[in-house]
Amino acid sequence: MGSPARSKGLSVQTKKYLFCYIGLLPVVALFVWLRINPLVSTIKLSFYDWNLIKAFKPFVGLKNYVRLFNDKLFILALRNTAIFAFATVLIGIVLSLALAVALNKPGKMNGFYQTVYFLPVITPMVPVSVVWKWIYDPGYGLLNYFLSFFGIKPIGWLMYPNIALISIIIMCIWKAVGYNMIMFLVGLKNIPSQYYEAAAIDGANGWEIFRSITLPLLRPIIMYVFVTSTIEGFNIFTPVYVMTTGSQGAPGNAVRTLVFNIYEEGFRYFKMGYASSQAVVLLLIVLGLTLIQLKFLGGDDVGASVQ
Repeated sequence: MGSPARSKGLSVQTKKYLFCYIGLLPVVALFVWLRINPLVSTIKLSFYDWNLIKAFKPFVGLKNYVRLFNDKLFILALRNTAIFAFATVLIGIVLSLALAVALNKPGKMNGFYQTVYFLPVITPMVPVSVVWKWIYDPGYGLLNYFLSFFGIKPIGWLMYPNIALISIIIMCIWKAVGYNMIMFLVGLKNIPSQYYEAAAIDGANGWEIFRSITLPLLRPIIMYVFVTSTIEGFNIFTPVYVMTTGSQGAPGNAVRTLVFNIYEEGFRYFKMGYASSQAVVLLLIVLGLTLIQLKFLGGDDVGASVQ
């Protein structure tokens, strides 16, 4: 009597697993088609001299990758992208964490401030870039108009190579700080108050409480924000394309980024094979940085980190 019952139980369990797998199959198939298939095709294209307007597309092996590191535009784009990502990630995280800590304290206007800081996040990047391009305009921009009250002459914020990239960095930090702030704020509100009460009884000051309690317990949120911000930083394209093409473009490719370089190689010069090799390098860089961040920010159980 026990054996048939056990067999019947296993059969029900198997049906449950089968139902789950069948339910997930369309989602997995769609993910493979939309994500994995283009990724594999890009890697494959990177080994060919694949030109959109030429019928002959020969296999060239690693020639595209060797060419990359002799390409001054690629090196410049990689340097600009690294600077952009480094600045937006570090400054943006520090600023958003400081805002979250400030807004975590009781206050009647906290909801209003959270809304104000979050509004840029839900605004599409293209109109935001257009507005900031007008703000930075050397002739009739709002920023130069404000600075004129202090006797400062108009500055071509997007035209001078030394400040063009910095101007875009400022705009992107402004747009993303609200999202990261909300992430940190959610983490802060989930920290039990008993930790802070015990630390206060032990005589810990504000910095010691922040360093020994708040930061360790926020580590999963910090890791998430670091990883997503790094990925977004290395994939910067829209602000560069919208804000620096045309009359306000900085000379000497001062704001050329890696994704913008990939776009030009692939869709302006039709060198899809060469553009694909750059995309693969970008993938490897982002993947490597993500693994490093997961290693150093993941660690053991965050609860064990509270001292």
